[in-house]
Amino acid sequence: MKTINKTAIALLGILFLCFSCVEDDDFGVPNISNEDPNIPLEKRTTFKAIKSLYEQAVNGGNSTVVIEDDIYIEGYVVSSDKGGNFFEELIIQNKTDDSNPDNDPRLGFKIDINVSSLSDTYQFGQKVYVKMEGLTIGETSGVITIGKGDAASVKQIQAAEYKDIVLRNNEIVNIIPKQVGIADLTEADENTLIQLNNMQLNRFELGATFASESFDEFDGLRLMESCDSGIQIIMQTSTFSDFKTLLVPQGNGSIIGIFSRDFRDDFSVILPKSSSDINFESAARCDPLEFSCGLASIIGSENLLYEDFEPQRNNRPIEITGWTNYIETGTEAWEGYSSTSSNASLGRSCRFQSASSGDESNIGWLITPAIDLDAQDGESLRFKTSNSLADSSYMEVFYSDDWDGTEAGVTVATWQILADAYVVKDSDSFAEWFSSGNVDLSCLSGTIHIAFKYTGSGQSTFDGVYELDEISIDYVP
Repeated sequence: MKTINKTAIALLGILFLCFSCVEDDDFGVPNISNEDPNIPLEKRTTFKAIKSLYEQAVNGGNSTVVIEDDIYIEGYVVSSDKGGNFFEELIIQNKTDDSNPDNDPRLGFKIDINVSSLSDTYQFGQKVYVKMEGLTIGETSGVITIGKGDAASVKQIQAAEYKDIVLRNNEIVNIIPKQVGIADLTEADENTLIQLNNMQLNRFELGATFASESFDEFDGLRLMESCDSGIQIIMQTSTFSDFKTLLVPQGNGSIIGIFSRDFRDDFSVILPKSSSDINFESAARCDPLEFSCGLASIIGSENLLYEDFEPQRNNRPIEITGWTNYIETGTEAWEGYSSTSSNASLGRSCRFQSASSGDESNIGWLITPAIDLDAQDGESLRFKTSNSLADSSYMEVFYSDDWDGTEAGVTVATWQILADAYVVKDSDSFAEWFSSGNVDLSCLSGTIHIAFKYTGSGQSTFDGVYELDEISIDYVP
């Protein structure tokens, strides 16, 4: 019979005790309780009530509110840092789905915690209770955030205390993302899990990785667009994510992620937790008709058309002989604009602004007079654009050779995008004016019209302002 060394037995016992005290691969002070938190009903409050307290503070001139009452909120984890696209933060929302519309609307908060690998402790779909007493509610990067702090700012909850603040429940549920159109997203959807259907990567970004291009500094920003409406939104992926080098799928399908704002709070974004959240199962794409002659090497010395909008009146619809200022949907039109502020105009410019319109949709066209391309050679187009926080609204430049010149005929004509013309992007620097480049038109013939089209709405997530100026069509004599 073999004997076992007593020293070995003692060592095994010590190792067993050490490893049995470790939970979730977290080698800090363990929480060994497997019991669900017992939170009395009278101490529970709603996301809506907490958000209302924050809004009251903001309306009173404060940037944060500190919760003094012994109260708790109940929510569900909808983020995961396993893929590296979330860092030192939990996103929680109050509902697993929208099957009961009589409950509070779906709302979410970001919780700022100075701990990495939070997914080891809080799984996706896990129910949690957040002890609100002593916490600060404020805003970071444009979204409502829970943390520590004071009347001025929100700071991180520290590693020594977060498990006593965000209390785990053993229940892990299936979270059903809210299926929604981009134009229907509002601030209330921020910090919640959404699903966008019939989406694709913008054609100019095909072949891009999630976040490992040479120009990606902290995040990869990829322009995604709806095949239903043409509306665009930016998908944001951290350059520290473990899927950053993968190619963004090039087909068509759905995207699941957290609806949020970019780091500087300039535009709305969707944050996937992993590459598997992009399900482009269809190879079909919905790219518009495009035209390209490239960029002309020289600017012609003669001019066919020039417009700088100087005679126009501020905040009044553009009225120029031969031009068409057509409102397809909504109540807003292209209008005159003059400013000396940080987003200064070029003298007087032209702009489209849908903010505060109250419209569910704003689509406006500004169309040039007829341009005869058979009377001369070497034609090219130039213009400048700027925006005041595009907020996912967008502007496009088209040409048509079959528009009949009537407003009724605008939407039935064949319009092709001038693919070589650069239009300011949502992610471009605020207040700068960008040149379109010298867009070559010389491979076209016949009579054409050029159209500048804005798409947006009165909603705050889709109500950006686009400015346009110094439109010039030149030719080589």
